[in-house]
Amino acid sequence: MPGRTRVHRLLPALPSSGVPTTVSRQLSEAIHLGLLAPGEQLPSENDLASQLGVSTASLREALSVLREQGLVETRRGRRGGTFVCGPSETSAARLHRNLHQRSAIGLRDFGDEWSAVAGTSARLAAARASSAHLENLDRLVEQLAAASAVGDRGRAHSRFFIEVALASQSERLTRAEVRLQAETGELLWLQCDEPFSVSESVERLTRLTAAIRNEDAAVARDLAEAHVLRATRWLVQTRIAAPEEST
Repeated sequence: MPGRTRVHRLLPALPSSGVPTTVSRQLSEAIHLGLLAPGEQLPSENDLASQLGVSTASLREALSVLREQGLVETRRGRRGGTFVCGPSETSAARLHRNLHQRSAIGLRDFGDEWSAVAGTSARLAAARASSAHLENLDRLVEQLAAASAVGDRGRAHSRFFIEVALASQSERLTRAEVRLQAETGELLWLQCDEPFSVSESVERLTRLTAAIRNEDAAVARDLAEAHVLRATRWLVQTRIAAPEEST
């Protein structure tokens, strides 16, 4: 997993008013995407509030919400602090409900933006990725292949594309990728509930990692865009084919 400093740099600074709900949502998204790992200790309240550009009071209110949701716990004493508990297991039924709330046109728009971000990130990563980035990409592909639960598969898939953006060494692209994964990427986890689809994804992401390692920018971009196109097409077709929920 990424180091603490790098993770919190992905969370944008917030305005000074009305922010507890936004802070709790951002941290919740980071936990569900696996950017904050179970057992990881958050920075002190003063440090984290400073990183996010909010007041300590707003941060404390946000952490209270996360504690109620079971996403973090606060321990007292010399080795105390706030620790990530991790997300509960992802429910396919919940993901299907979320899918019903999206339109096919909106999903296509998501795919258009994701393709632009992922393709550009992959192209730049081929020129800028460090050995540590490449090791992380290999590890995430292995996690995707080995995971048995839909949530674990989905987090590995989302984290892979966030790691590609990190490898591009573009803070704007990385923030955009995190936002896209938090906004709609979770719906693609439904596809991760199909073993055949997972094996195909593992093969495609392995080839993408190889292109980045070989510093082949054009191939890396094309492979990233092709994966996004395929995933988005599956998502749109699933939404269109799904029966409408009764009112």
